Amino acid sequence: MLRAAVAVVAVSALAVLVVSLTQITFSLTTLALALLMLLGGALRFKVLPNHPAALDSVALVAVFVIAGPWTAVAVSVFGYVAQLRQPSPLVKRIFNPSYRVLAAGGGGAAYALLGGPVGSEVLDDIPRTVVAAMAGTIGHQLANALLLSLILWLEGQVRVVDFLKSVIGPTFLPMLGYSALGVLLAVTWIGGLGIASCLLVVGPLLVVRWALSQYQAERAAQAATMRAFIQVIETKDLYTRGHSERVSAGVGMLGRQLGLPEDRQNALEHAGLLHDVGKVGVPTSIIRKPGKLDDAEMDAIRLHPARGVELIGNIPFLEEVKSAVLHHHEKYDGTGYPAGLSGTHIPFFARIIGIVDAFDCLTSTRSYRPARSVDETLAILVQDKTTHFDPELVDAFVQVIQTQGWSAAAADQPAPDQSVQVSIDHDDLSLGTGGGASGSAAGPA
Repeated sequence: MLRAAVAVVAVSALAVLVVSLTQITFSLTTLALALLMLLGGALRFKVLPNHPAALDSVALVAVFVIAGPWTAVAVSVFGYVAQLRQPSPLVKRIFNPSYRVLAAGGGGAAYALLGGPVGSEVLDDIPRTVVAAMAGTIGHQLANALLLSLILWLEGQVRVVDFLKSVIGPTFLPMLGYSALGVLLAVTWIGGLGIASCLLVVGPLLVVRWALSQYQAERAAQAATMRAFIQVIETKDLYTRGHSERVSAGVGMLGRQLGLPEDRQNALEHAGLLHDVGKVGVPTSIIRKPGKLDDAEMDAIRLHPARGVELIGNIPFLEEVKSAVLHHHEKYDGTGYPAGLSGTHIPFFARIIGIVDAFDCLTSTRSYRPARSVDETLAILVQDKTTHFDPELVDAFVQVIQTQGWSAAAADQPAPDQSVQVSIDHDDLSLGTGGGASGSAAGPA
């Protein structure tokens, strides 16, 4: 069915392309617009941090205005030429240029339906041009979404709803804003500058693109440093290797299940990665102690959230994760630490991390016990909801694990140490236990 659908799309695109070629007059302007689409396809930028796009979408709007929808359809395929260097399956190589032609046709039809002026007429009615260009962008985006959703549905790899929510939804308004750049490019082109107008419009956009890439590179470098730092911390205890990475992955799964917007999703995954960074200040002798912790030792453990906030306090892009790091050991009934917060007074991210943190601990081997099964651990989370955990978030997490599965800790974890006489540590939050400490540090029974 996938190949049949691609064949239908390809044949339809070819038919539309042939018709467009009969409707246009070839000239130096047509050649210049084809080169503009070629340049736009080669130059990529980010609409949002994780959503790259090419400048051919801006160029396409300019072509609507400069030479009309039929010319836009005819030159749209040039936006794909830059991608021919990338190896890909034949089906994909056929589908990608085909859906671009049909999407250009959808945008051109919307532009024409709103009576968008073309060529020198544009200078007499700029407001109508802007409105028609926005309609053209909407038509282009809708046609894009429809065709891509069809293929994703047939492939069965990504749910169409998830694709629309995570990709099309966040980029729709930014791409609508970029249509204004297309109109600006077209007006300066028609006004007499011709292809030189690209220097006025595309040039500054490329400078912004470069600046954003530098910012993203800085963030990536800082994130890589923090990951390396986390790995160093986890060498203190061989039983916790990979714990922070798995918590980050787990909170990411739950965040996507909850439909968090991308910026919140990224912040949540950072918080999951860094939630135990404060353990760098906990003596290794305490972390590896083969037995119960006394009150003083447990107090040292309980300081790690605050120490974590101190460590990340000077990294600007981690501002959102501080409250999650500080409060990820609060309990829903108010018996956690460091502030004894309860219910929804516990920060949202902290409530999420608390669930995944406990889940990964229980499904991992510890010095005092073997790993529990996923099903057994989910049952414990359900048993502990309303006391330890947010009940709605537990239900959502159980659903996502049952649907997507879980990659538990590696099988090469050390076996439990039979000499250790303790049943739990500060992360191991099964119901009715004492937190691994003795005396008042143990918390409620």
